[in-house]
Amino acid sequence: QVTLVESGGGLVQAGASLRLSCVASALLFNKYARLAWFRQAPGKDREFVAAVNWIGGITRYAAAVEGRFTISRDNAKNTMYLQMSSLKPEDTAGYLCAASRFQTDEAKWYDIWGQGTQVTVSS
Repeated sequence: QVTLVESGGGLVQAGASLRLSCVASALLFNKYARLAWFRQAPGKDREFVAAVNWIGGITRYAAAVEGRFTISRDNAKNTMYLQMSSLKPEDTAGYLCAASRFQTDEAKWYDIWGQGTQVTVSS
């Protein structure tokens, strides 16, 4: 079974940092080469945050988070991370990790999703 499990969310004040983790089942890497973080706030569309290629480690960021968030992966642990710094109230959302077979930032091409972890940033 191919699964993704997120953790690390919480309630923090503006300016603080958090690190999210996404553990992937080993079977995932037979077909899926790209992992990404998306976020969704109530009443808003799902939004791309950052992505990393499992092989090679090429990364990509949304403009809203570039310079503040860092995506990384640990191949030995089948784990992807999102280090979030200088958090703002507008970063408040449910954060989900997802896997795709394609080099894309569009949510519709990601067909494996985790259950999400909530990040709330107070002002």
